[in-house]
Amino acid sequence: MSTLRLTGDLRREQILDAAKRCFARYGYAGTTTKSIAIAASISEGLLFKHFPTKAALYAEILAEECEADPELHQLLELEPSTSTLLILIREMVAHFMRASEAPDEEDAQRMRLMVSSQLGDGEFARLVHEKIGDLIGPFFKASLEQAIAAGDAVPVNIDPLNLFWFSHQVVHMVALTRLPATPSLAYVNAPDIERQICQFILRGIGLTEAAIAKYLDAGPSPLQATVRISESA
Repeated sequence: MSTLRLTGDLRREQILDAAKRCFARYGYAGTTTKSIAIAASISEGLLFKHFPTKAALYAEILAEECEADPELHQLLELEPSTSTLLILIREMVAHFMRASEAPDEEDAQRMRLMVSSQLGDGEFARLVHEKIGDLIGPFFKASLEQAIAAGDAVPVNIDPLNLFWFSHQVVHMVALTRLPATPSLAYVNAPDIERQICQFILRGIGLTEAAIAKYLDAGPSPLQATVRISESA
């Protein structure tokens, strides 16, 4: 098929494939839209018709990776419930803490990029938040509603999606303090820091003490029993 006659979807995939190669080779900062266009054998103008900025293109790649993650699909296929809500929080906390423990890894670089974006025009961070919210936000909300219906949580008069973002931002900020070679904040008496973060979040979103005691230390989640959540989630 002539590349001049590619459908919009095929052209989009062509651009994404080229962008993945460029970002993998040169990193985000070292990749330009011009280099992506050259790798895709198209003009920059045509690239911009599909993706208006480099940030939009990179955010789409991250979203694709997240959506293609089989462990995330396994999580999202669970029935909304108190147990599922606990699994979601535990895995989210574990993911961020693992990222901060390996500062040279890709996830740590993405965290730095998020901070850099928010200190600038915020475009990249805004797009990533939109993707995460669309993918996980409704699942969090449904599980929290089930926990309330089961008597394992009490309503806190805050929109559930805001509660999701409050939870996400708490652990994200904790992880950021651990990115420097010497952490910028040393938590006191925190050998079980992941559990403490989970406990703080669960109390904040309305889980009862009885539910926290029952589910938080219930052992490995169904996901952990098979394979750890992917670092790209």
